[in-house]
Amino acid sequence: MKNPKAPPPEVERWEKFGAQIGDILARVPEPTVRGRYVHWDKLRHLTPPEGLTHEAWWFGLKVRRGAMIRRLPLADRLGRPFAYNLTDELLGYLHRVDSLAHGAIQQSGLVTDVTNPDTRDRYIIRSLIEESITSSQLEGASTTRAVAKEMIRTGRRPRDRDERMIFNNYRTIRHILDSRDRKLDRDFLFEVHAMMTEGTLDDPTGTGRFRRPDEDIVVGDHLEEVFHVTPPANDLERRIALMCDFANGDLPAGFVPPIVRAIILHFWLAYEHSFIDGNGRTARALFYWSMLRQGYWLFEYITISRIILNGPVRYGRGFLYSETDGNDLTYFLLYHADVVCQALDELQGYISRRSEELASLQTRLRGLTYLNPRQRELISHALRHPGCHYTIEPHRSRHGVVYETARSDLMDLVARGLLRKRKVGKAWVFVPAENLELKLGE
Repeated sequence: MKNPKAPPPEVERWEKFGAQIGDILARVPEPTVRGRYVHWDKLRHLTPPEGLTHEAWWFGLKVRRGAMIRRLPLADRLGRPFAYNLTDELLGYLHRVDSLAHGAIQQSGLVTDVTNPDTRDRYIIRSLIEESITSSQLEGASTTRAVAKEMIRTGRRPRDRDERMIFNNYRTIRHILDSRDRKLDRDFLFEVHAMMTEGTLDDPTGTGRFRRPDEDIVVGDHLEEVFHVTPPANDLERRIALMCDFANGDLPAGFVPPIVRAIILHFWLAYEHSFIDGNGRTARALFYWSMLRQGYWLFEYITISRIILNGPVRYGRGFLYSETDGNDLTYFLLYHADVVCQALDELQGYISRRSEELASLQTRLRGLTYLNPRQRELISHALRHPGCHYTIEPHRSRHGVVYETARSDLMDLVARGLLRKRKVGKAWVFVPAENLELKLGE
């Protein structure tokens, strides 16, 4: 990845084109280019409106954008404020997120399976594992998905640093799900970072604390190209306190859309680079915290890091475009909002496929003539409620059969591998087999 070409300085633009502003704005009626919020790095390769140079075109766009800019109480390391625009494109993303998170899935009836106490853990565990793996891979972890999933599902201890990164990520996001009602402060930030980085840093003392003045970081590549110079460490206490106030909704006084607030928190944590390592993982985890705290409950079930991992250059460019164009966060907001929409689309697609799979299994179940109607009803219930357990007496009472018939129903299902049994006190308890869907599929 290369640094984008920086736009012409604002003072220079006004000196050169200020006297022509009326004529230029007549040719540049919108702050976008065919609906897209284009950075100078791309604009200089496009064909400008007739009668304008690229520099004049850019001047017109920046004047249009400046008229609708929303400034934030957050500043860069030189004290220059960050700001953003609610463009039509961004508003479209925000509306789509609200529709997907609160409308489309509910209207389809699929939300029942997600929120069902007996099945919701399956979806949460799936998303937690996926987010833990891909967020760690973004930071360099190289463990395969199969190995990582086996480690998390079986609960075995991590065997190396890469597995530890994934395990820490999984544990931390689970903790965040339980901490959605907490306010963000210095202690909570340190707590999240310490959980995320335990046993993974070259300097073990770097967990759960700000970097020191002798640890100021310059983000660059192996060719020594500098992408980002972090704010000085001796000002982190003040800057992070301000960021926490913003994240908690105490700043600014005006309305900030919830998704915009969460995305800016993600950007701001990464921009500050408050820690010697683990900044990206911590930033992405606290994005989830912000969305959950603001009532977007469906974010328990989505993963953004996999989509980011599929296009890491776009992720980095979102940061660089915002920094190089006068701290205009619109670029990063547009990128991240698109990622969120893709993640919600993937969740909806996954739930739809699961619904179709279960419907197919229910159809197949009705054709299993070697099971009697009572057994088919119980297995149908078990498919939809994998956390349920069954005992003989309720089964007998529900179907109005004698005890021996009810017992025979359940024991036969155990013999066929569809249920498992265990003794609890003096009674037998029956639970769905772990591979119930596979057995029915066969």
